[in-house]
Order: sequence, then structure tokens, then C-alpha cells
Amino acid sequence: MTTATSLPSGVIRLCACCERVCEVGEPGPEAQILESAITERLAIADERRAGPQLALDTADRLTSANVNAVAVDLGVSERRLRRVFRETVGVSTKAFARLTRFHRALHAAHEDGHASWGSIAATAGYYDEAHLIAEFRAIAGVTPRALLGELRADPSVV
Repeated sequence: MTTATSLPSGVIRLCACCERVCEVGEPGPEAQILESAITERLAIADERRAGPQLALDTADRLTSANVNAVAVDLGVSERRLRRVFRETVGVSTKAFARLTRFHRALHAAHEDGHASWGSIAATAGYYDEAHLIAEFRAIAGVTPRALLGELRADPSVV
């Protein structure tokens, strides 16, 4: 709910104006139109403020769930969740989840140089090792082993 202290001063003055019009007598159609416009603007402003929080909550949950499950968990439609996330973060939920998975795999491989690529793939959320390799090639342009070699050769990159 929006409180008077969280509203811009122009809106507060406009609301006060509407109250004065209503005090005069029965509000006419002009006052009803004005009230409707204010209510609509407040709803839009509330949605804009809610967008960043929805995006943060989505990003948190996308690390361990798919978009549909996240939307259900947050109580919004999948379509709205995707739209708000893209507008707020700048990438789609799918791209974000993909990059997060890539980062998890890269971190796991960097931390444990003896882990098998199959176990890293499973831990990071890939279907299998081939999926992990294909995604590394798509994102980094090289295989996971080659990327790790490059990163280890230049520690300032990590």
C-alpha cells in the first residue's frame, strides 16, 4: 500500500485538491476522472517499484528452479515474471539461468582441479557432460578444459 510519505509531492497536492473538490459537494464527473487517473498512476508507480524486487527474488530462485516454478512460488504469471526480469536485468531469465549455471561449473572446476567433468556437470545443473561442453563452447568459445587452462595461465583474469 502506498502511504502519503512515499508519494511525490505533486501527487500529494493533487490528492488534496481532489479532497477539496469532494468537500464542496457531490463530486462531478471531472473529479471522478481525476481520481481515476491518479489511482491508475499510483498503480503504475507501485508496479515500477516492485519490479526490481521481483527481479532480485527471481534471480535468487533461478539458481535452483525453473522459471515456471519460480513464477508459481512468487505468485505471478510466468509471462509477467519474464517481462519484468528482462526490463530490470537486461537479459532473459533463460540467459540468466544459463550464465549462472556456467559460472557454477567454472567455479567448481576451478576450485577442485581433480573433479571429473561429469560430476561438475551434474553439480552445476547440466543434463550431462556433453551439455556442459556444448554450453562452454557457446558462451566462452572453447571447451571447459581449454578455458580453465587459459584462466590458470593468467591468474589476473579470475
